[in-house]
Amino acid sequence: MDEIQKRLLREVADLHEVPEGAYNIRANGESVGRASTANIEILTRPEGSGLEIRVKPGTKHESVHIPVVLTQSGLKEVVYNDFYIGEDADVVIIAGCGIDNCGNQDAQHDGIHRFFLERGAHIKYVEKHYGSGDGKGKRILNPGTEVYMKENSTAEMEMVQIKGVDDTSRTTVAKLDAGAKLVVRERLMTHGEQRALSTYVVELNGDGCSADVVSRSVARDHSYQKFDAKLLGNAPCSGHTECDSIILDEGRILAVPGLEANNVDAALVHEAAIGKIAGEQIIKLMTLGLTEQEAEEQIINGFLK
Repeated sequence: MDEIQKRLLREVADLHEVPEGAYNIRANGESVGRASTANIEILTRPEGSGLEIRVKPGTKHESVHIPVVLTQSGLKEVVYNDFYIGEDADVVIIAGCGIDNCGNQDAQHDGIHRFFLERGAHIKYVEKHYGSGDGKGKRILNPGTEVYMKENSTAEMEMVQIKGVDDTSRTTVAKLDAGAKLVVRERLMTHGEQRALSTYVVELNGDGCSADVVSRSVARDHSYQKFDAKLLGNAPCSGHTECDSIILDEGRILAVPGLEANNVDAALVHEAAIGKIAGEQIIKLMTLGLTEQEAEEQIINGFLK
């Protein structure tokens, strides 16, 4: 891999060297490194482009890294990755995609991830998106996530996109059985003419299952964001969605709540707050010696942590 690709790996997966445990590193449409472990097997998906990752029941304290980097202008790919998480397994999955586009053609990666969690399984899933390059071609990322959760399984998902992605449409669908728990934390910043759409559809199908979907975002310049979150309470369950956003310059943000209670014991809540940075926050930091721009950046960095 060249230095640009290595830099992208550091940005999206915090990788400075070959990771321990199971991994598959993809660059410009091809696998450039792969390793399985005794408990985690990574295979080429039988149908089409992508991977099949199988985690044995009872696996603990192991990780899977599956980052993707693109440095070829004009490359467009769709990759399907299926994760089968065995009963009572507990693993960390680090994904993400970085695009450096210095050409005049668009570069695009659409990653479709499906997770099948057995009873009592637990995953922590981290997906980071990053873009760079001074070309006129766009950096486009369209992640699709499907999560199928059996009894008492847990999925913690961290979705991060802070810099450089021109166009993204993120779609996440989850179906929860009894006692299952889904936690999503999305962090997003757009600038320039960038566009970011986030759509969540969560079916709460089993007794005692729960979902907590929270998005924090900042829209700068002339960028546009849409957060569309729908919870369907089909059983005695609890669900919460929240959109907390800062708007700057000529940015635009649309929050669309969707709560559908189909059971008398479904407890569903949506919260949304969109606004500019309070003037008194800026003034307080400026009294400590910061410029107005430095104070604004400090507030935004803290907000998106």
